[in-house]
Amino acid sequence: MKSFLLAFVLLGLASSFASAFDPSPLQDFCVAIDEPKNAVFVNGKFCKDPKLAKAGDFYFSVKMPGDTNNPVGSNVSAVNVDKIPGLNTLGISAARIDFAPYGQNPPHTHPRATEILVVLEGTLLVGFVTSNPNNTLISKVLNKGDVFVFPIGLVHFQFNIGKTNALAFAGLSSQNPGVITIADAVFGSNPPINPDFLAKAFMLDVKVVKDLQAKF
Repeated sequence: MKSFLLAFVLLGLASSFASAFDPSPLQDFCVAIDEPKNAVFVNGKFCKDPKLAKAGDFYFSVKMPGDTNNPVGSNVSAVNVDKIPGLNTLGISAARIDFAPYGQNPPHTHPRATEILVVLEGTLLVGFVTSNPNNTLISKVLNKGDVFVFPIGLVHFQFNIGKTNALAFAGLSSQNPGVITIADAVFGSNPPINPDFLAKAFMLDVKVVKDLQAKF
C-alpha cells in the first residue's frame, strides 16, 4: 500500500512538472533586468484596457496585391500583432503572399511558428527540409485549393512554377512568428560573417563568398 501511494505521489509530481513550462518567446530574445522601471519590452505587447477596445484593434486589410517587382519576384504582406493589435496573446497571425511568374519565396524559417499555406491562384512548388542528420526534402506541387503545412523552425520555400501570377495565404501559430531568410542571414548579416569561415563552411572559394556578400 505504501509503495502504491509513493508511486501515485511521484506520478502526480511528474505530471505537475511536465505541465509546467516557460512561455514561448514572442521576439528573438528578452533580456532580464532587475529594475522594472527600465523595462522596454515584455514577452509580447502591453495590453490596452479591454473597455477601450474597438473594432479597428482587430482588423487589417490585405485585399491589394503586394509589389512583386523585386529580385525574388514575390511579396509577403504579414498580418501579425504589429498590424492587428488585437492578436496580442492569441498565438496566431497570417500572411498574404503574391508571386510573379516564376517568382519565389526563398528558403527561410519561422523560429516561432508552424505555417499552414493555402493556394488561391496559380501553381506553386513548395517544400521543407527536415533537421540534421537526414536533411530530407519533403516537397509537393500545389494547385488552387491545395493546402500544405510547414513545421515550426524548418527551412521551407515556395516557388511559382506557372506562367501567371500566383496567390497564397498562410496562417501561422504565433502573433509574431519571425522570419529568417537563409541567404540574407548568412551572406547579408551586419556586420558580415568572416568570408574565410563561410568559404570553409560552404566549401566555396572565398572570392565567391565575397561576391555573394556584396549582393546582400
